Amino acid sequence: MTLLSEVKSHYGRLKFHVNGEWVEPRSTEIQEVTNPATDEAIAELSPATSGEARAAVEAAHQAFQTWKDFPMRERARLLFDMRAKFEERFDEMTRILTQDHGRTIGEAQGSVRRVIENIESACSALYGLAKQNEHMDQLANGIDQYLVWEPLGPFLIITPGNIPMHAWSSFVPYALAAGCTVVVSPSRQDPVAAEMICKVALETGFPPGVINMVHGGRQINTEILDQPEIKGVGFIGSNRAGWELFAQCGRLGKTSSINGNGKNHVLIMPDADLDESVSWMIRSCFGMTGQRCLGVDNVVIVGDIYDEVKKRFLEAAKQMKLGYGLDKTVQLGPVTVPSIRENVLEWIENSLQDGAQMVLDGRKVTVPDYPKGYFLAPTILEGVTVDMPMAKQEAFGPVAALIRCESLDQAIEWINTKTNLGHSANIMTSSGRNARKYIRECNVGNVGVNVGVAQPFSFFPLGSRRESFVGTAKSRMASMRMFMDEKTITARWV
Repeated sequence: MTLLSEVKSHYGRLKFHVNGEWVEPRSTEIQEVTNPATDEAIAELSPATSGEARAAVEAAHQAFQTWKDFPMRERARLLFDMRAKFEERFDEMTRILTQDHGRTIGEAQGSVRRVIENIESACSALYGLAKQNEHMDQLANGIDQYLVWEPLGPFLIITPGNIPMHAWSSFVPYALAAGCTVVVSPSRQDPVAAEMICKVALETGFPPGVINMVHGGRQINTEILDQPEIKGVGFIGSNRAGWELFAQCGRLGKTSSINGNGKNHVLIMPDADLDESVSWMIRSCFGMTGQRCLGVDNVVIVGDIYDEVKKRFLEAAKQMKLGYGLDKTVQLGPVTVPSIRENVLEWIENSLQDGAQMVLDGRKVTVPDYPKGYFLAPTILEGVTVDMPMAKQEAFGPVAALIRCESLDQAIEWINTKTNLGHSANIMTSSGRNARKYIRECNVGNVGVNVGVAQPFSFFPLGSRRESFVGTAKSRMASMRMFMDEKTITARWV
């Protein structure tokens, strides 16, 4: 076994970034940050005090007064320079993400590549602003009218533990392109990765206060969003936290992009290429150890191919190699923190009590080189019906539930009516007719055809629906409409 080297074995006590400076936390409360593969401490984390959070908000507010008036091409230059920095530090960032989060190095490389693509997309959005402005001469006698878009102000950006870098890039570059400033509040599950992405971005030379970061949690997030200078929030995380933030935004009259839980499906049609389908199922069900917004845990199989799909899927899942993701041969890393592992184990146990049957049990896996890691092997359940709680609730772990289905129409009905969540739905088929019907009739925001994960490219929004999303605008390119507001000007000069 050959491991890629860790950037550091320990990153010390993590700092906040406020008004252009890295500052030591004042709190004496310290939480250990551990490597999920080894359970060894790799950093120390202290939550922000109310005063530290307020200082970050004030810095963002003051910086906004000048950043909003930065020439467009200067903002674009900084974004292009930031992209170059991320390319330059690509390898280092992927290794830190693997060490802190638990994903494989290949998955980390994919995530950092998505970050770079979002920066590119933000640059495109910046130049696209000119096309959004509309001008009409002589609307009435001597009257001209035109529309401009203006940045709203400082925003709170809350990133989750499962995609600490990718989620950052789904909002921050777009906010900066729009002329807004940010206070970033990362998840405490993997804060080393969150600090790293902030450091690399700041190497570009943004003015002090444009990008601020504090480690806090739900209470600090609430306090920051309460501040009158903060105009809204970009959030990816759980429905429980997201809907609390949405209610707070409603009470305060603030804008938001709230992305929550999912319960995603992959439908295997009788005409599908089963070898390809199983390959994609492995990625969608077990990739990133199931900790993926657009990952799948309901595998719906139509017709008499059920036994063959089950056989092939089982064989492929058994072959997955578990371990530390810095080993390039590893296909499945640990979950990020022990509490996620406990939640998944509880989900599996509840499912068995509700009548599901075990096909492949990954609960008591041992990884000899990493006996203290937070590992779960692939778990496959069957005997599942769409009315069971497990078919409606996100597992958020390496778990797949096999569900028998009679037809495409029945599957679409289940997806649309048996859960209130609407992130994604995938179909494996060789029929254009089937695919088109699925695309048009599934009430979800992201549809995949013969792919494992229906991941939109950065130029497209994460188009989630129903209880998986609430707010003003979707993330990525669409978030520009959250960070800016229209102003219509009517002028008479003759």
